[in-house]
Amino acid sequence: MKVSIERSALLKAMSQAQSVVERRNTIPILANVLIEAEGNTASFRATDLDIEVVDKTPAMVERSGSTTVGAHTLHEIVRKLPDGAMVDLLDDGASGRLEVSAGRSNFSLATLPKEDFPVMATSDYDCNFTANAAVLRRLFDKSKFAISTEETRYYLNGVYMHASDRDGEKVLRCVATDGHRLARIDAPLPENAEGLPGVIVPRKTVGELRKLLEDDDADIAVSVSETKVRFATPEITLTSKVIDGSFPDYTRVIPQGNTRRLEVDAAEFAKAVDRVSTVSSERSRAVKLALDEDRLILSVNAPDSGAAEEELAVAYGDERLEIGFNAKYLLEIAGQVDRENAVFMFNSSGDPTLMREGNDETAVYVVMPMRV
Repeated sequence: MKVSIERSALLKAMSQAQSVVERRNTIPILANVLIEAEGNTASFRATDLDIEVVDKTPAMVERSGSTTVGAHTLHEIVRKLPDGAMVDLLDDGASGRLEVSAGRSNFSLATLPKEDFPVMATSDYDCNFTANAAVLRRLFDKSKFAISTEETRYYLNGVYMHASDRDGEKVLRCVATDGHRLARIDAPLPENAEGLPGVIVPRKTVGELRKLLEDDDADIAVSVSETKVRFATPEITLTSKVIDGSFPDYTRVIPQGNTRRLEVDAAEFAKAVDRVSTVSSERSRAVKLALDEDRLILSVNAPDSGAAEEELAVAYGDERLEIGFNAKYLLEIAGQVDRENAVFMFNSSGDPTLMREGNDETAVYVVMPMRV
């Protein structure tokens, strides 16, 4: 194999590949990236057996062929090469080495046989549709903060993507929850997505997917089966196993009868919560919200470190209410608001609270209160 690739194109492909590869590997081949050069394209394939990413990049291929080499090492080398350099990759197949050269820099890296590299089996996808990158990015970005990190509740360790309907309108919906907070984000259902089986996209896949969704104008081909999900652009294909488990019935957690309405400037609210929580004890991070006619008092009382209080002017016309929350959860939810105002709907100090952006029903958040 003999191939020349522009440094920035190679760096982009290697960044995507090396982030899938786990740093600690008991199987040596999984630390490698499979490089395949043919025609005028070089493709870089990496996997951790649950996720596989293939990145195709334009290249000058003098001699087609393939090999596997340490993903992190090659990525570091390319990262440190000067901008605009042409990188030559040469593998004669016999020496067990990949020669990497650019300008006056030369490296010789150990390779492993390409036959040992595990390629994820292709499966028949039940549902294939195309969605805009910006739409998918919003669905996953706004829901991923609520993914659970508890490994025992593995079925909550991802984002539940499925077709649903809201007020008679068909929607593509992403939901995530960890039992303390929940995010439910909707977008209009793309064409051909009606038969979408509900799948739980794992946390790591959601993180990797972000790199495919940078370009607002790009269209992403989405393919879903009972066991796998695939997101593809013309250059990058990301295939992942889905979490094998049943996502709980989240509709039962979303309160319907909350009538006490608080409207507040989202950015001001987030800053105030951040300020008062500075003195809260790390373990509980509890913040108390005291609501009265058009005013909100945020307070923290941590006996070991101190107390804090801040008043905000808000729109609130219901009876007095005192309710406590974990400051971290409030900050994360307030951070999702793109519009100026956040609307909180309360019932009582012991019931889940609903939050949305103004009157927008496409993004709904639920947060459980805590005793303060």
